[in-house]
Amino acid sequence: METTNLKDGDYCLVVKGTHKGKQGKVSDIHMSKTGHITITVEQDNGVKFKTLGRNVELKLPTS
Repeated sequence: METTNLKDGDYCLVVKGTHKGKQGKVSDIHMSKTGHITITVEQDNGVKFKTLGRNVELKLPTS
């Protein structure tokens, strides 16, 4: 997946990094000074965390 396709409100699954296995809605998308995309992910329980855009894949939310 290309992380340039991420947009606020997308549902994603973290596939790499510290938060691997967590999922939630994407928000607060930024390009860092070094050129990396950083995002905030809000889990269904309301907990938020930051990760790199390259660490996530788009996913359909489970009902």
